[in-house]
Amino acid sequence: MNVTVHSSLTRIADLDDRDYDVETLPRDRWSTGDYVLAEVTERPQSGVRVENPRGRNVELMEGEVLVGALGTRAATRGYVGGWQDVEADGAMQVMTRGGVLGKVTSTSPYSPSPMEVEYVGHVVDPDPLRMRDHGLEPRDTGFDTPVVLVLGTSMSAGKTMSGRVVTRVLNDLGFDVAACKLAGAGAYKDVLSMKDSGAEEVYDFVDCGLPTTVVPRDEFREAIQPVFGYLDTADVVVTELGASPLEPYNGEAVVEMLEHQVEFTLLCASDPYAVVGLREAFDTRPDLVSGIATNTSAGVDLVEELSSCPALNLQEEDAKHPLKNMLEDALD
Repeated sequence: MNVTVHSSLTRIADLDDRDYDVETLPRDRWSTGDYVLAEVTERPQSGVRVENPRGRNVELMEGEVLVGALGTRAATRGYVGGWQDVEADGAMQVMTRGGVLGKVTSTSPYSPSPMEVEYVGHVVDPDPLRMRDHGLEPRDTGFDTPVVLVLGTSMSAGKTMSGRVVTRVLNDLGFDVAACKLAGAGAYKDVLSMKDSGAEEVYDFVDCGLPTTVVPRDEFREAIQPVFGYLDTADVVVTELGASPLEPYNGEAVVEMLEHQVEFTLLCASDPYAVVGLREAFDTRPDLVSGIATNTSAGVDLVEELSSCPALNLQEEDAKHPLKNMLEDALD
């Protein structure tokens, strides 16, 4: 079958460069991370696109087809739903730009309407192809590299932008930097932006075989563990967590896994009061607060007043020098 688009979730399986068949499977054989073929049933809203395996955004039209992966999403400012909610008619939606497929059950009024698609069949060769079968192979290496942890009080709080700035500043300081995103919903653009900012190696949970990290905690920890063996050659690793550690994306598990190696914590906040909430929830104090809560001097002042944490608007060039000093002190 002629496939118009392979989504970026297929990059770990090289579906662009291999032959396969498509077979309809009964619902009791579906599982998270299955690669499936879906047909677009309505012309998508303007600007709603899908990433291909190289990270380029592709526009689709009614009648065209794509390969994505079954998954679950629980976004506070986007879509909620999953493949378990798909009904007998096979109608579903593309829930992330990266190609996570499932039935949307709740949508933020500020999000565009998701791309409507219909299940055609599973990708098979000869067995069903699944993301977990193409994740990173474990490496027998220790991981003791210092970590700069970028986390947020919610999605869309400014984490990726802040991670880019941190990566560039670390490069300017002469560090060899690796970057990874270990929690969230599959989209390639976030780690690619880290690479564009100077990270030598970039990885995310998709490389570990997960379409999103809304999976059982034990399954998540087992899947994500191999990535650390690919980060040990860097001087420092910038690690981003999608959403908030308190949301069902297993961000809290990442914090626990890295707690002995985190040398600097950057909290991106959606508003100043959320900083206080996350501090109380984790009983910890970030080294720096940034994100949309610091977009103005009034926001910076309120964050510092409420939380006693230093705050910087990292979109301003004047913030680079104090950030540089903070990182130097933390990674000395």
